[in-house]
Amino acid sequence: MSEIDIWSGFDAAAARDAGARIVDQFAADPDRLARMSVEAAGLYLDLSKQSWTRGGFEACLDLARAAGVEGERARLYAGEAVNNTEGRAVLHPALRAGDDADFHALGEAVSAEVRAVQQAMADYARAVRDGHETGATGKAFRAIVHIGIGGSDLGPRVVWDALKPLEPSIDLRFVANIDPRDMAEALTGLDPETTLVVVVSKTFTTQETLANAEAAKAWLAASLPEAGRDRHFIGVTAAPERAGGFGCGRAFAFRDWVGGRYSLWSAVSLSCVIALGPDVFDGLLSGARAMDDHFVDAPLERNAPVLMALAQIWNVDGLHRPARTVAPYAHGLRRLPAFLQQLEMESNGKRVHRDGATVTRQTCPVVFGEPGTNGQHAFFQQIHQGPQVVPAEFVIVSETLPDAAGAPLWSNALAQGQALMLGKTTEAARAELMAAGSTDAEADRLASHKTFPGNRPSTTIVMDRLTPERLGALLALYEHKTFVEGVIWDINSFDQWGVELGKVLAKAILTDVAAGGPSPDLDPSTAALLGRLMA
Repeated sequence: MSEIDIWSGFDAAAARDAGARIVDQFAADPDRLARMSVEAAGLYLDLSKQSWTRGGFEACLDLARAAGVEGERARLYAGEAVNNTEGRAVLHPALRAGDDADFHALGEAVSAEVRAVQQAMADYARAVRDGHETGATGKAFRAIVHIGIGGSDLGPRVVWDALKPLEPSIDLRFVANIDPRDMAEALTGLDPETTLVVVVSKTFTTQETLANAEAAKAWLAASLPEAGRDRHFIGVTAAPERAGGFGCGRAFAFRDWVGGRYSLWSAVSLSCVIALGPDVFDGLLSGARAMDDHFVDAPLERNAPVLMALAQIWNVDGLHRPARTVAPYAHGLRRLPAFLQQLEMESNGKRVHRDGATVTRQTCPVVFGEPGTNGQHAFFQQIHQGPQVVPAEFVIVSETLPDAAGAPLWSNALAQGQALMLGKTTEAARAELMAAGSTDAEADRLASHKTFPGNRPSTTIVMDRLTPERLGALLALYEHKTFVEGVIWDINSFDQWGVELGKVLAKAILTDVAAGGPSPDLDPSTAALLGRLMA
């Protein structure tokens, strides 16, 4: 059967399932929970509250097989040019592989280099933490300012937020925004003599990152002698010569087969390796490696990243639901929705197939979210009673703090998933009002306002604690999910040309600013806005 026929079967199954009630499927299919839940790398995933019937679930698996997910997975791990527009391998799994790994990027052996960089990172981190690596005046470093943007910021930031101790021995601060306020807040209260600046930029040409790095350089220069000042500046880049030219005393490299939003496993997370310790970072890599092993070895129907991807494609393409919310019920994962916005929307927010032909179906949905109980008091109103169906993803950590009661937190997550699925009929709402003492007229007036349509899908991911291993597994799960979706949609998940146009135009506008006003070929709206801002 051709892929076109498979998509036709998928669409037919979605049309059949569109009116099916999720809650009814548990009785119709007694094995549903067992078949649609899976344990992988210390995570438990429950997809049984998704909108598919057993027939819809099978249609999704047929789609994954027809799209060649297993073959493309093999190509990725073999280091072939799965990033076809840029002719690059995509080998972030090589960054967390075991000591006996032998990855190749376009035929070039890379695992020995990966291990060498990891060892250098660990050695440097220990030297900083032990006070053997010091600044220009001989004082030990007590703070790190991490400068990056996009994947050079979000990955390390989510790791730090999730794993930092309540009283860290090193104060790690992040700067991404080109707004000077971001840098000013990061530097406030720090001592230049004890501050290390880590500048992360793949090309070392990123406008926002270099502007912030210049500000940090000026801040250091105002207080430190020139001799030894370069020890306060570390570059993390695929262009180490540029980092040296900028004034970095040392550079840690990563290669062009590491995509920015997939790069937290590399030297991009050097700040975290220092601030958390190499052993913690090793645990993060270990958890991701366990998820990698599961992704490679598990059959499609029991493969956690594959099932996550199929649920999203079912909702987006089959049932025409263009948004998804992610609600982590753990304060340490508060940056997870922002991380996933970049990972998924920059990877799969594409309008053409890998061969350049325009897509005829939907690709990545809008991804948004907040920590769970916060979101409940904000946008959950919309996902419960709004006219649009927005699939939800709940990430639950059963114990977020040792010896602290977790039930008040995770009971909310369970209740939200249950409420989305079950809803409340108008009749039930009216009966509750009457039981509470309302008059018939009052019950009639309010019942529709208290009605919940229900039949709204969700996936729940559960872990026992937010350890480095569990975090690594979770982030790798989402990486592989994103890859599988790209394969099925036949798009390149590893380029990001949509980021470039705005950068080019921003440079042109800065040229106009330097020239004193808008150029004649600027459109009227942008010219007027530029004139107002310059005034």
